Amino acid sequence: MILPIYAYGQPVLRKKSMPITLDYIGLDALIQDMWDTMYSAKGVGLAAPQVGKDIRLFVIDTTQLDKKEVSPEGIKRVFINAELSDESGDPWLYEEGCLSIPDIHVEIERNPVIRLKYFDAEWNEFTETFKGVNARVIQHEYDHIEGILFIDRMKPLKRRMINRKLEKIKKGEIETNHPMRFVKTG
Repeated sequence: MILPIYAYGQPVLRKKSMPITLDYIGLDALIQDMWDTMYSAKGVGLAAPQVGKDIRLFVIDTTQLDKKEVSPEGIKRVFINAELSDESGDPWLYEEGCLSIPDIHVEIERNPVIRLKYFDAEWNEFTETFKGVNARVIQHEYDHIEGILFIDRMKPLKRRMINRKLEKIKKGEIETNHPMRFVKTG
């Protein structure tokens, strides 16, 4: 089922998410709904807060990116209760966007190598190193479960330049190709 994506301004996007327990009711269905929602919205990642759930869950699929962008290859994974333990390498700029903040794409600086501990959908535990675009997409989605948005990583001047667009998104004064939930006004 395709879920509405929570737009910039929704409080759940600013909360640090709670860990999931093994007995979390409806987890398999939620994961499938997140895949359906992400693909419908033409995204490469989606975090649970973006569909209104303040839990430590995100999905990514970088296999759909241009092969030249992904090193060494794309991945399709579910990340439960992820904990970032290390970021390394020389930070690099790359244009990012977000399904919760439509029509805004800006270059964001991130480290090219990360180390992450997480559980997959079958509750297998992993500690892995990710590089390049895979690392970047993971960092973007990881930020969501920490209550951080990619625009928080912008330089202050550039951030001020998009404030008017952000206010329009918050009010729902935008067109999207996927269902969204906006902040209620009035």
